[in-house]
Amino acid sequence: MSTQSIIRTLFVAAIMMSAFFVDAQKRTVVYQETPQQAPVFREVYDYDFVDVQPTFPGGDSEMVKYINKNRVYPQEAYEKGIKGRVIYSFIVNTDGSISEISLLRGVEESLNREAYRLISEMPRWRAGKMGSTAVPVYCVLTIPFR
Repeated sequence: MSTQSIIRTLFVAAIMMSAFFVDAQKRTVVYQETPQQAPVFREVYDYDFVDVQPTFPGGDSEMVKYINKNRVYPQEAYEKGIKGRVIYSFIVNTDGSISEISLLRGVEESLNREAYRLISEMPRWRAGKMGSTAVPVYCVLTIPFR
């Protein structure tokens, strides 16, 4: 095999592998607001695979302050001693807005609703980026109730 054909083969292999890794960074999210609504399919990047991760304004410490300041423990759940961690996924869009909030693991209905409210009312985030381009990013957030 000649040097030129080896170089050509390595070049083709490198192109094919780079295409594989770029696709591996994306995920397809299916979202339905209600069971009657047609599902929406979106390609987004995973939080761990973007060059610049989306961030809450001021960073993680400010997000914790936001959650602690705005979280309202539902009275009945508090009185019954219900506690736990509610986990939601959502998309941080290219403009920093949050959409497609989806419950991954709930605790109790009133706590789930409160966690949803906190996430849906968050201020715009700084968008995630691939290179210098803003991209939609799939994120997961845990809201604790204790």
